[in-house]
Amino acid sequence: MTRANTLESAAPSQRRALGPVLLIGGNGMLGRAWRELLAKHNIDFDAPPRSELDLTKPDTLTKHITGEHATIINCSAWTDVDGAETKLDEAKAANGIGVGALADHCGRVNATLVHYSTDYIFNGQATSPYELDHALEPVNAYGQSKLLGETLLQRSGTRYLLIRTSWLYAPWGKNFVRTIANAAKTKPQLKVVADQRGRPTSSEHLADLSLRLLHTGATGIFHGCDGGECTWFDFAKQIAAHVNPACDVQPCTTADFPRPAKRPAYSVLSLDRTEAEIGKMPDWRDNLKSVLDRLEP
Repeated sequence: MTRANTLESAAPSQRRALGPVLLIGGNGMLGRAWRELLAKHNIDFDAPPRSELDLTKPDTLTKHITGEHATIINCSAWTDVDGAETKLDEAKAANGIGVGALADHCGRVNATLVHYSTDYIFNGQATSPYELDHALEPVNAYGQSKLLGETLLQRSGTRYLLIRTSWLYAPWGKNFVRTIANAAKTKPQLKVVADQRGRPTSSEHLADLSLRLLHTGATGIFHGCDGGECTWFDFAKQIAAHVNPACDVQPCTTADFPRPAKRPAYSVLSLDRTEAEIGKMPDWRDNLKSVLDRLEP
């Protein structure tokens, strides 16, 4: 990531006071990126564990959202895409109904809410990047649950920053990059689907671009991903080449590896509004290299 694309490059007049911050889901993959970023910029924050703050338990929202925090960042979510097919009510409770309740609480205390959604709210049939106002047509239960969260958030009337993202990864946590990196180190050959296209997103980059959007006073819906696009096969090839060039990564089709939840074939999100607000997004290859150099065991 170049300095031109970091928060430090913003003029002091462009940086708006955000703290103190309440970080929900601070122990997750994106939550950890946020914790490290907030600490780096000396922004006061609280990050209670899920045992104390759970979107599916209204009393915990009442307890923690009291007006003390100017900004509330929600990194919690049901992320088991396949599991949502048989547990839709649970996915909707976390990704939909709970988000609506959170938004209502934020409106009550006049706090700005940052929330994340997904490329899976689109049908995957496009041939050019999805604009912000493209028709919403989830192809699986997970996408339905996330769309419900978007809908309830917008209906709440609270001040919000809603960022849709895709293919999230980090040096830590359970994600595609770490899975492929570990497999490439031990297997002579891997097969990865080559008929699904999207934009990878470094969790650290997502947190950083979110913070920069907040500092400009941006509200509404944005898309936040790394720059460029690729297939899962392209992504895996780049990972394997870094950790073990001897590993042979071969393309395959989605049909070769059937999953309970349907995946959209095309998930590229348009970054036009985001780049107009805070500048060009760094290429996914650059962010990937930075992460691969720091993979945790």
